[in-house]
Amino acid sequence: MEDLILKLKKEIINVLNREDITPEDIDTEAPLFGDGLGLDSIDALELIVLLEENYGVKIEDPKEGRKIFNSVKTMAEYIQKHQKN
Repeated sequence: MEDLILKLKKEIINVLNREDITPEDIDTEAPLFGDGLGLDSIDALELIVLLEENYGVKIEDPKEGRKIFNSVKTMAEYIQKHQKN
């Protein structure tokens, strides 16, 4: 799972054009929205597309999305559980 977490951090930096941070700057368990990385609703849409395109994972329920995007760790756990191989 550590490899997936590192890969996700790199993809988040890339897709959100956040060259000002490195994967090491992102706390695996820190919130992505609000006080954590400070992401917003536009960023959430980018992350939804990232999961669909890179991992074949769709998020149907917006309430579920809040839980999934709580942290990089929760994203990785969701991918592992729902990814189509």
